[in-house]
Amino acid sequence: MIRVFALVVILATIAVLILVVRSKLVGTAEDEPAVPNQPSPAKGLLMFLLTLPVLIAAVVAMARGLLMPMIGNAVGYGLLLGGAWLLWRGLVSEAVYARRLVAKTPWPLKTSGGVLIGLGTGLTAWLGVGHHPGIAFAFGVVALLGCRLFYGGDPVAPKRVTAASGLDTTDQVLAALAQAEHSIAAVEQSSRDIRQPELNQRLRRVAALAREILTLLEEDPRDLRRARKFLNVYLDGVQRVVEGYARTHARAASPDLDANFRRVLTSIEEVFNEQRRKLLESDIMDLDVQIEVLTSQLKREGLL
Repeated sequence: MIRVFALVVILATIAVLILVVRSKLVGTAEDEPAVPNQPSPAKGLLMFLLTLPVLIAAVVAMARGLLMPMIGNAVGYGLLLGGAWLLWRGLVSEAVYARRLVAKTPWPLKTSGGVLIGLGTGLTAWLGVGHHPGIAFAFGVVALLGCRLFYGGDPVAPKRVTAASGLDTTDQVLAALAQAEHSIAAVEQSSRDIRQPELNQRLRRVAALAREILTLLEEDPRDLRRARKFLNVYLDGVQRVVEGYARTHARAASPDLDANFRRVLTSIEEVFNEQRRKLLESDIMDLDVQIEVLTSQLKREGLL
């Protein structure tokens, strides 16, 4: 009876683990935008699968009443699972770092994950299997080196940017980009509350254009004043317009408000396209004028 129970626990745990890992690593297209150079889910899944024998050994030791092997395998499995998760997050962080032209040095997640995997391997070999501590230590070192060789190290140098005056503006640019990304994400979230396919499609185009402009500004962030004006003022205004419309739309239908919102979205999309074109041409002299014109229109419509 105990063996049957242990088998059921093992199978159920494996099934739950696979579902959780799949939801975390693969996700859905609706949950978050695709990240260029996103690491392969199979690469991250490998370490999660390699920890399963330790979980099985812990359950078997529990069924047999072996206290120390059960503790060793259980704690070792926890360390291995935590290390696998840190490795995956490190791969994602590295992909984000690789695609950005301005970035701080990410946390050493892959190195931390490798250390946890080394500790988990050594502890499992010592208490779970019963090897001599010296041999268990060697197993842990080999596991750490294996993670380092297979997954590589963490980025160690920040990607900095300097203004024309020579002043380091990395922190300011990153803060502006983070605020802009927050505004775009808020627009996308509010669009889900608007049950009109036409408006949803327009909002998706606006968000896509905004991200393209962010990329262009990141590629040449020397004119931080204009970048801040677009990122912090303009996108923040678009965010408030969309959120305000979503709240009003949820309470009651208003044809006049719908018509105003369509006109505003059309103007926003046109100006975004124009700004993208001028940034591609490295012609940013009249972006301020366009921003002011559209801001005035938003105020006239009562949406800003």
